[in-house]
Amino acid sequence: MVRACVNSAMTDQTIQSDRTIHLPVAARPSISDIVALAQQAENRGYRRAWLPETWGRDAPTVLSAIAERTDEIGIGPSILNVYSRSPALMGQTAATLQELSGGRMRLGLGPSGPAVIEGWHGQSFERPLRRTREYVEIVRQVLSGETVNYAGDIFTVGGFRLRCDPPEETVPIDAAGMGPKSVELAGRFADGWHALMLTPDGVRDRLEDLRRGAELGDRNPDDVQVTLSLTCAVSEDGERARDLARQHLAFYVGAMGTFYREALSRQGYEETAEEVATAWGSGDQDAALAAIDDELLKDLGAVGTPEEAREDLQKFEEIDGVDRVAVSFPRGAQQDELAATIDALAPDQ
Repeated sequence: MVRACVNSAMTDQTIQSDRTIHLPVAARPSISDIVALAQQAENRGYRRAWLPETWGRDAPTVLSAIAERTDEIGIGPSILNVYSRSPALMGQTAATLQELSGGRMRLGLGPSGPAVIEGWHGQSFERPLRRTREYVEIVRQVLSGETVNYAGDIFTVGGFRLRCDPPEETVPIDAAGMGPKSVELAGRFADGWHALMLTPDGVRDRLEDLRRGAELGDRNPDDVQVTLSLTCAVSEDGERARDLARQHLAFYVGAMGTFYREALSRQGYEETAEEVATAWGSGDQDAALAAIDDELLKDLGAVGTPEEAREDLQKFEEIDGVDRVAVSFPRGAQQDELAATIDALAPDQ
């Protein structure tokens, strides 16, 4: 059933758990398979279902299907890039999903990287931080329902206004960031920050950047919601879970540009990051996988048997400043393995 745009919002307080789910980045056999995972997460008490957008199905369409076939769980993209859609269109999309979901929408935005923006979308990856800030400002104006007249360094928008009623409860906008400056910027202007591929010490370092940004923006750092996407793989066969996580990490460090390699290097794993990237770049994927030991997997995720994974997940949830941990999945996991991980790490477990 389609819900009116002005319905009262389904807030994060509806579901009491602080644990969320980051739906698989790898393509599923069908949209129904993705929806089924979100329904399972809702039934098991997860607070929100985040959906990535890469090179498969577009996130807004799939989020629409999830909104229609669930009742309480929050929805949101994590992350939509700020290059492939105009900020006015993004504002329309956020308002539409807020209406469709009855107020359960939260918007995650970020610049992505040159490999994606230039290679896939044909856009010049220029001034990503400035672009993200202006983009968020315009989206907020669109969602307010007022006429948008905006003149920035990147964007100029004149006379745009929603033709439908704006959401009664506006859509919170989170920003993704991995480096110190991007996280600082999120602290200055976003409603939340999305973090990924961080060790516990790495999280604490970036939280310092977030707090500094909030202070520079004359804001309370506690008002910026921190969501940590954590790679999780659970199996009674702990080695199978670690193999999945190892393949996932090697792919991102070796094949997805420099951002993940640099993030890993900043956290004390420079030698490993370079070894993985060099081996992957030369076509030796076995060597790239061999460079990633169990200690690194434990430092970056919740992986192994159910007992091992629950212990590691709790370690991240106990970090002061982390508001939500999003259970994320390695790209090679099969549907039954995804379901098993959702169950093993469920808030009601």
